[in-house]
Amino acid sequence: MIAQRVNVLLAFGANLGDRGETIAAAQREIAASPGIERFEASSLRETIALTPSGPDLEAPRYLNGVAAAETSLSPHELLDLLQRVEHEHGRVRDVRWGDRTLDIDLILYGGRVIRDERLTVPHPRAHERDFVLSPWLALDPHAVLMGHGRVDALLAAIGDTTRPVEGANEANESQEGAGAAAVGDGAAHA
Repeated sequence: MIAQRVNVLLAFGANLGDRGETIAAAQREIAASPGIERFEASSLRETIALTPSGPDLEAPRYLNGVAAAETSLSPHELLDLLQRVEHEHGRVRDVRWGDRTLDIDLILYGGRVIRDERLTVPHPRAHERDFVLSPWLALDPHAVLMGHGRVDALLAAIGDTTRPVEGANEANESQEGAGAAAVGDGAAHA
């Protein structure tokens, strides 16, 4: 039996440690994992830390990006992979929306809607987050967020406070050289 492949969108963020290298390493690990194919990462954007009470100008700034991929993993198998990679990179879950070495959110899993005690897909706040929408739009100018509409219109409605990061494309180029084929507390925990 041939495993069904599903298109997924992942969002990455980090505001502690070597943010860019942590994200790049995590992306390489995910791209090389069994059940993951056609992994393509966006360039990274820098953003102000967001807390439940709003932007925190005193917290370290985040680097954020997204990646599109195909997977034969089930939604919860993919979630387990993402959480294992976060843990291996020092992710601690003691403060909701707190500073972190790595955050990986599952934004979309094909056209499925998933709502259970571990996972909500599509990500319930992706349509409000320029740090998801801006890199996603750069990766796919025709992107659509299921249940919310075109990503370009969503970003125009909320505004884009992100800024490009110099040298951010170097991580993406090294990923492709590592065997990832290019294609054109998140949903689970934040």
